[in-house]
Amino acid sequence: MRPLQTLRLLCLTGLCAAPAQAMTPSFPAPATETAREAEPETSYRLPVGPWSAEGLPGKLAEGDLEQVAWRINGPLTTLALATSLRKQIEAEGWAVLYSCETMACGGFDFRYAVPLLPEPDMHVDLGDFRFIAAEKGAQVLSLMISRSDQAGFVQMTRIVPPGSPPAPVAPTAPAQPAVAVGDLAPQLERAGSLVLGDLAFATGASDLENPDAPSLDALTAYLTAQPSRRIALVGHTDASGTLAANIAVSRARAAAVRAALIARGIAADRIEAEGVGYLAPRASNLTPEGQQENRRVEVMLTSTQ
Repeated sequence: MRPLQTLRLLCLTGLCAAPAQAMTPSFPAPATETAREAEPETSYRLPVGPWSAEGLPGKLAEGDLEQVAWRINGPLTTLALATSLRKQIEAEGWAVLYSCETMACGGFDFRYAVPLLPEPDMHVDLGDFRFIAAEKGAQVLSLMISRSDQAGFVQMTRIVPPGSPPAPVAPTAPAQPAVAVGDLAPQLERAGSLVLGDLAFATGASDLENPDAPSLDALTAYLTAQPSRRIALVGHTDASGTLAANIAVSRARAAAVRAALIARGIAADRIEAEGVGYLAPRASNLTPEGQQENRRVEVMLTSTQ
């Protein structure tokens, strides 16, 4: 078995260490991580020019390798994805060494000279892909960006010096405590809305990671005890990305919570699900703490009797 395959199996069982200074991009539409591989103390030749008859020019880097692929849902162009990702890495201090588009990269030859995760985890349209290479100190980074008819695909390959210390973690707003059954009813009926603070979603994705969240138990108990009550679930995001994309993500997250309540036996016609993107912030989007606080799903009581 190849080293990357072996390490991938170890990671899936929780037996490998997380890569130092892990980086997760923000995408302008709902995204799902499709694959992740790592290999310690290896070599990687970062492409820094187009394919030619002499081969692919590269910059040799050695260290711990990380490869991650994502599928991004929606009608996004490769240019839109590449522009968003380039802005993000430059904002984090990466210097772009080379970028290209399809034929300027070298087309078929370039694509197959770049080590990529296999289909279906990472899909590359040979007529529409973009590539970005960057460095920051002793680290190097590459991004391959392409799409299918239904979705965009991005692979990040990154290498850091062996034994690099973890990056400092930016403080985040404290998560709201789970709402107890006895507390939810008076809070909701007094204020008309409250944040379901213990819900978890992957970055840029709409799937609810903890459908057994205690706040959903509390809300289910309340709606069961009050069969005349109706609610609206409203998703919110931070201000990263376009309004249209954020509204789509926020609505999808609210819909995921609605589905969890329906699965618990609450009638579908008692629950609405909407999303307002970044239009109703609770805090400033200028800080990581504020952005974390703005990413939320609220429940609103819509009954008037």
